Amino acid sequence: MEVVLLPTAQDCGRVVADAVAGSVLAALARGGPVVLGLATGSSPLLAYRELLRRHRDEGLSFAGVHAFLLDEYVGLPAGHPESYREVIRRELTDSLGLDPAVVHGPDGSAADPLQAARDYEQQLLAAGPVAVQVLGIGANGHLGFNEPGSSLASRTRIKTLTEQTRVDNARFFGGDVEAVPRHVITQGLGTILGAQHLVLVATGERKAEAVAAAVEGPLTASCPGSVLQLHPHVTLVVDEAAGSRLARAAHYRYVLGHKLADQGW
Repeated sequence: MEVVLLPTAQDCGRVVADAVAGSVLAALARGGPVVLGLATGSSPLLAYRELLRRHRDEGLSFAGVHAFLLDEYVGLPAGHPESYREVIRRELTDSLGLDPAVVHGPDGSAADPLQAARDYEQQLLAAGPVAVQVLGIGANGHLGFNEPGSSLASRTRIKTLTEQTRVDNARFFGGDVEAVPRHVITQGLGTILGAQHLVLVATGERKAEAVAAAVEGPLTASCPGSVLQLHPHVTLVVDEAAGSRLARAAHYRYVLGHKLADQGW
């Protein structure tokens, strides 16, 4: 795992955009369609804005890319403005020129959400490996919507959100906690580990404890983010506030300062 400690959230956004663009372009160069895994929420927003800037100003193309979302609320009607498929289209994929037909997410409005979760897992497997998966981490260590206690080998399934996660997400629903669905379809931790490159971004002091537990704590279902320790290619990008509880912060800075010129992310 490469831990990248940077001064500001804006710096983090630029490095995450570098890592995502680099992995996508490398995969496109190998030929065939490329799968890009996308997270919603506030953590990756600055990275998405930087990708949009490069698309607009520098001609960065995502032609040939299929996007797959990490998760979706259960029970919101199709087209609801806070459904994650609508959020990602609004924040990123429409402006990147991606046809909605190549932007995929779990069907949280399905009559049978249990089957919808199984179907989404099969759709992901059939599409091929995810070239790069963007991730955030919750203050309680959740990855995707895999709350503490989730199996480290789990696949796409229904999960019940903790009340803290619902409180945290109420800001997207006008502050009304009761408007936040209790259930979600989420890629499992085992599913997430199938991606070729995981890029996690976290900013702010509120994420510091979860970041430290994921990076330097034991591998445990009590901190779902610790499953990153099992993956061979993880780039974890944090600002100084989110990295403030890392015991080995000085070493991570040293490693970043002495990377080989062609080492990449």
